[in-house]
Amino acid sequence: MSRIIKLGIPKGSLQDSTAALFKRAGYNITFRSRSYYPSIDDPEIECMLIRAQEMSRYVENGVLDFGLTGQDWVVENGSDVHEVAELEYAKVSYGKVRWVLAVPNDSDIKGPKDLEGKTIATEVVNITRAYLAQHGVSAKVEFSWGATEVKPPKLADAIVEITETGSSLRANNLKILDELQESTTRLIANKASMQDPWKVEKINRIAMLLKGAIAAQHYVGLKWNCAANALDAILAAIPALNNPTVSHLSDPNWRAVEIIVEERRVRTLIPELKAAGAEGIIEYPINKIIP
Repeated sequence: MSRIIKLGIPKGSLQDSTAALFKRAGYNITFRSRSYYPSIDDPEIECMLIRAQEMSRYVENGVLDFGLTGQDWVVENGSDVHEVAELEYAKVSYGKVRWVLAVPNDSDIKGPKDLEGKTIATEVVNITRAYLAQHGVSAKVEFSWGATEVKPPKLADAIVEITETGSSLRANNLKILDELQESTTRLIANKASMQDPWKVEKINRIAMLLKGAIAAQHYVGLKWNCAANALDAILAAIPALNNPTVSHLSDPNWRAVEIIVEERRVRTLIPELKAAGAEGIIEYPINKIIP
């Protein structure tokens, strides 16, 4: 009988980006309507949808062996879990999110000291209270169930809200005064589960593939043929993740070259390669880069 490991998938804003990341890592997760138990094409993994805000608590108490959530929620919940890997992906982009202090554009609040006696709405009550304590400020911190951006100025004087780009805050006529915490998604595990050799190996393998998928996100592969006498000039001009692969063709006067390069460089690199004598240039996606 095969063993089972229980994985928590963050429900909500990270759900689709998590499934996309797992797909790039080689796992297909399928969500079913009204079901909190997605299927995955690995019979040894059992998935459960859990809100990112609660994930660390369920991992800590052993309901889940491991799961994905933001570092911010681990801190907010004070959860005692094992951090397996940092995975820099979010709802919109592959990167970080920030919890920021924001107020209306016309607010008299200019900094944390001006929060004395004010009301702050937020989902991260503990992080906000710790921030106020650092600044020696006493203010009322109210838990917000959502739509936090619309609460100032009538329902709160300020908010502490999460943002990737700041566009939602700007759309609601809010300005950022300070940053409380930067956060990335983390793969966390139950400490008892990390004492089980089989689970440790399984979790570490999945972490390696997820990290490889993230590392490959901004890279593509390029390969082309060129005359042997043009090779040195071409190689001197190309940026590559590692040394390019150069192969001999059946014609001794020609070479095949292959590199991994940042995708943002391709639009200028391909014309340069063509001008330098490259032929049959092929660009292809990279799913994973494993160091």
